[in-house]
Amino acid sequence: MRDSSGYKEYVAGLLAGVATVSTGHPFDTVKVKMQMHNTVDHGITYRNGLHCTARILRTEGIKGLYRGATSSFVGVAFESSLLFGMYSQMKQSLQGNVQSVVPQPHVIIPSAASGGAVISFILCPSELVKCRMQVQGTDSLIPISSRYAGPLDCAIKTVKEDGVRGIFRGGFTTLLREATGNAVFFSVYEYVRYQMHLQLNSASSGHKNLIDLGVGVLSGGLSGIAFWCAVLPLDVAKTIIQTSADKNSSRNPFHILSSIYRRAGLKGCYTGLGPTIVRAFPANAAAIVSWEVAIKLLGIKRE
Repeated sequence: MRDSSGYKEYVAGLLAGVATVSTGHPFDTVKVKMQMHNTVDHGITYRNGLHCTARILRTEGIKGLYRGATSSFVGVAFESSLLFGMYSQMKQSLQGNVQSVVPQPHVIIPSAASGGAVISFILCPSELVKCRMQVQGTDSLIPISSRYAGPLDCAIKTVKEDGVRGIFRGGFTTLLREATGNAVFFSVYEYVRYQMHLQLNSASSGHKNLIDLGVGVLSGGLSGIAFWCAVLPLDVAKTIIQTSADKNSSRNPFHILSSIYRRAGLKGCYTGLGPTIVRAFPANAAAIVSWEVAIKLLGIKRE
């Protein structure tokens, strides 16, 4: 990017976050419920994402798929604003005066990883609330008397019972997921975008907006899939850490994944892969397209 535009890059990122949650939250609810139920020794086990979705719709309706969406909107919009803004500005800073249209791994990876590490401190509490709200619906093993009335009630009770540290349960795992995942996400995004524009460079200028839309959809969708393929096991561990009722349960993601692997193999470590991949393409395509459209409307120059 050129000519840093300050707050505009953060506004563009915020719009990307809103697009992500609007498109992907129902799939995320299915993923979280599968991770919670299919990796424990008791309770119902869902056959697949469709089975889980059907049970939610049958018992709770469409509202059930949007459990925890409030905290997700706030958290993801804010973290997306920071992530895209920090990535853009750090990328420009590392490039200095040497601007290149060719993707540079030594610029992309540290810019994305550091942005991911920072946003993990915002994502951790918002995702803890989101996950706890999502798992207390259909087929929940949580007694009705112990369920939360809403996201705010969940946050307040968590702080009262476990202190401020309680709301950051799973913080280390979230940091690992976000730093690693975003390094993969932006690397794939930059390379796919560069290669597609390179191939389509000779196309008629009259179709430029349509080409940009297509590039945004494909680069965003593939980047989202790459993100989750790389870090889904960490996400499985994070869900278990954040939703466990046992305060003394392990918070070491590698210990948890080792236990899951012994019981269910590699498939267990990738619990929820189906709905995650189905969600990843449209949600991240919407995020990238929204980001790129906002960049144009706000007058931010790109290479």
